[in-house]
Amino acid sequence: MSNQKSILAYQLSSTETVDSFNSSVKTGLSQADVLERRATYGLNSLATKKSINPAVLFINQFKDVLVIILLVSAIISWAVSLISVSGTSQTYSQEFIDRSMACINDPISPSDGASSSCNLASKLAEKEAITIPESSKCQTKELDQQFTVAWGGGTACNLYVMLGMPKLPVSDSSQLLKTNNEGSREAILIFVIVFAIAIIGFLNEYRAEKTVEALKKLVGSKAQVRRAGQIFEIDAIELVPGDVVVLDEGSKVPADLRLISVSNLYANEASLTGESVPVSKNTLAQKGDKPLGDQKCMAFAGTFITQGRAEGIVTATGQATEIGKIAKLVNEVEEEATPMQRKLDDLGKKLGIFILLICAGVFAIIFLFVDSQTGQSLLERSIFAFTAAVALAVAAIPEGLAFVVRISLALGARRMATKQALVRKLSAVEALGSTDIICSDKTGTLTRGEMTVRAIHIDGKTYSLTGSGYETTGKLTIGKKQVKPNEAIFALMRIGVLCNNAQLQHNQILGDPTEAALLVSAAKLGMQDADIRSVWGRETEIPFTSLRKMMSVVTKNPSGGYSIATKGATEKVLALCSHYLTSSGQQKPLNPNIRQQILDENHRLSSQALRVLAFASDNHANQPTSNTQIESNLTFVGLQAMMDPPRSEVIDVIHRVQTESGIRVIMITGDYIDTATAIAEEIGLHGKAISGAELDSLSQAEFEAIVEDVSVYARVDPEHKIRIVQALKKHGHQVAMTGDGVNDAPAIKAADIGIAMGIAGTDASKEAADLILLDDQFLTIISAIEEGRGIFDNVRKFVNFLISCNIAEVLAVTFGILFFDNLILTAAQLLFINIVTDGLPAVALGSDPAQKDSLRQKPTYYQQPILNRRTWVEIFVFGGLMTTALLFQFWYNLHHESILAAVSAGFTAMVVYELVRLIDIRTDYNIRWFSNPWLSVAIASSFVLQFAVLYIPKMASYFEVGPLSRHDWLFMVTGSAVLFAIMKSLNPVFDRIGSETHAVVK
Repeated sequence: MSNQKSILAYQLSSTETVDSFNSSVKTGLSQADVLERRATYGLNSLATKKSINPAVLFINQFKDVLVIILLVSAIISWAVSLISVSGTSQTYSQEFIDRSMACINDPISPSDGASSSCNLASKLAEKEAITIPESSKCQTKELDQQFTVAWGGGTACNLYVMLGMPKLPVSDSSQLLKTNNEGSREAILIFVIVFAIAIIGFLNEYRAEKTVEALKKLVGSKAQVRRAGQIFEIDAIELVPGDVVVLDEGSKVPADLRLISVSNLYANEASLTGESVPVSKNTLAQKGDKPLGDQKCMAFAGTFITQGRAEGIVTATGQATEIGKIAKLVNEVEEEATPMQRKLDDLGKKLGIFILLICAGVFAIIFLFVDSQTGQSLLERSIFAFTAAVALAVAAIPEGLAFVVRISLALGARRMATKQALVRKLSAVEALGSTDIICSDKTGTLTRGEMTVRAIHIDGKTYSLTGSGYETTGKLTIGKKQVKPNEAIFALMRIGVLCNNAQLQHNQILGDPTEAALLVSAAKLGMQDADIRSVWGRETEIPFTSLRKMMSVVTKNPSGGYSIATKGATEKVLALCSHYLTSSGQQKPLNPNIRQQILDENHRLSSQALRVLAFASDNHANQPTSNTQIESNLTFVGLQAMMDPPRSEVIDVIHRVQTESGIRVIMITGDYIDTATAIAEEIGLHGKAISGAELDSLSQAEFEAIVEDVSVYARVDPEHKIRIVQALKKHGHQVAMTGDGVNDAPAIKAADIGIAMGIAGTDASKEAADLILLDDQFLTIISAIEEGRGIFDNVRKFVNFLISCNIAEVLAVTFGILFFDNLILTAAQLLFINIVTDGLPAVALGSDPAQKDSLRQKPTYYQQPILNRRTWVEIFVFGGLMTTALLFQFWYNLHHESILAAVSAGFTAMVVYELVRLIDIRTDYNIRWFSNPWLSVAIASSFVLQFAVLYIPKMASYFEVGPLSRHDWLFMVTGSAVLFAIMKSLNPVFDRIGSETHAVVK
């Protein structure tokens, strides 16, 4: 489609506009003109962004560094399982396994235990036709440091390297590795985990880019157009520049129009400008640059006609319309990774490098330095080295991390939903916690979005009227003293009801918000609109126009005759008045002094950002027949001043979050700067206020220099909002942007956290948002931030826990290989620990409640890395201590019992000590232990599952373990207590190493 001509139509007269498009008001375009222009400009539709390919989105889930490493590990494990190596493919009978396991619990004395076990092992080996190498036969009489092995099918003795005994041949030590079938099952298990993570990520992230689709719905589907001198109803998509369009009350404007004739026309432009009050339209050209909200002779695509009738010439269609420009901005905004995504990606890369380095190192050590004088082939040594590296990779990779993160975010999203915050993107859940700036729309978010009469002026006195919004409860006061309404006040309220086309039904308003406020003010004083209107029947109406700036009605007077009720701009109404009404209901001449007093009070109220209307009346014995008769020699009754008031809870909330939470609130509105400043002062927003026009006059460098000092932006357009967000982000801020209109959609998408209104919000703003406020209340944002902070703490806790576990496993496996020439834990055992016994408590940690005082913590705490310097030191200290305890217990069992006992004790000790680490981490937070019953259930479940693995024969066979002795359990209980005590005693040291702690600042 070719570019449409750039014409500032509001600066041209209606005749000039028609001529510039070679059109005609009377006949419109010819069919030939339409076809020619459609070929040039295309259809009146918005360009849509190419939708996301689900297959591509699913494949993207595998780009995570940790997932790639895990996938490679699974492939290697599977490949290794396909290769049959001499001495590693023996399958053992169940009798051999059962009797070998029984050997561990054989109550023999230490002095004869080795011999007894050796004899049993030899007999079993003989029965299984397995040859025991001479180098491995027991010599208990000469070497009392030796121990026997009744597990693995071939090795009778395995000497501890640290005692200087001969090492076992690799072909024999590799008996601890899995058989072909077991290796393939481990590979399958890893594949299942990887695909589970991918599927969860896919389901959470898959959503079509519907923002532009929502924008398309705003453009009218049908349009009345004059072509070749006749009126046709056509599909709006067929409109072209130069078409003459007819608008009626209730119409949706189908394209951008320059109005050429109007009759009492009002348009609701809230979706485009953000302001909910309908705008009066006219045909007068305007000079200079004007924001959209001030272009009175224009009607814009996507807005609604609330009153009147008009004709206009199409000046822009499709992407060239104001809504089209917004759609283009939405498409151009690139979504960035959330803080957590960036932190987890960084953590994944660091872990990936660490895993690759340590696996490569271990592979090299095994391949190059393990004794190769046994005649083992290069392939056999390579297979063992590969298998050890795979087991190490499995130990190092937190397989459940991605899964637990997503589960935690999903649980947080559910909790937010109960607080009226609907999460559209799970990543937004955590990102809220690190938000330090909230850019909030004024209307409907900081304010109620409901015009409310705040003051009335009668006979020189100004009264306050309490109550907010459309609730019909309120009191009339002077100062702090409640007063009763007098005759003049009742007359003022009656005029407000009669000269009014809105309706109030059960606190619900139908009609213009300004007129609605007048019905509510009367209802607060006990005057119901239905009762008044039933008595004072309307006869005639002179409608409000932008030129007249007032409205009058003629009604029947229940006392006889006819009454006039007039409302409008004070200057206009006052010019028609010859008398004024006193508080007692008497009419007195309106002298210059009284007239000036009224104008001064009008100015005073207006300076407080109040919208002021004047009211007048008159009585006639006969029904007046002309406008001049109706609107002359009126009696001035009084003023009513109204505004869209702040929400009752906003003032306290803003004060609390700015002083205690370190969150700065910025107001961005399409309203006039005086109104915006007055509201800002009332709700406690202090700082500079600038308009969109002033923003245009600043260079980017100049704006970035003052952006930290500005708290109020008024009369801004979508481009301004994006510029504000980008400038704040450039200063390192985490920005949340709220909005409800189409004009807010680009900035909502550009912000770190986009927040849309659920009630007043347009489809476009909702589709661009990460979070939707179901109740449209600012307080809900704060509740969501509090929940986000709790989720950040939870993520930090379980990442700390999982990484602690994996680092400990890496250290244990690595030193096990170095000290014992063997894997003290198999890949299957490590997967079980990482997914089951670690995974369940980690998921439960994700449901921990937020700390009570989380909002008192500064946002910088939540902007730090998930694992800071202090935490890394803790992790490695705990890993070192746990590895020491585990290897000692492994060595002890290997020295006094059997390899089966050693592996079983090491496997179980790993589970127990990691759960001790979980308890250690959680006690650093200000949370009651039993506030999360799921955590207790998860820990108990981990123990139950571990018992099942040890004592259920088939599970024990699969994981190559057996039952533990009493002294094994005693050693683990003692070791757990010692580990916990040491970690707690080192907290002051850790605090000195790191600049901050887990706990909330008190």
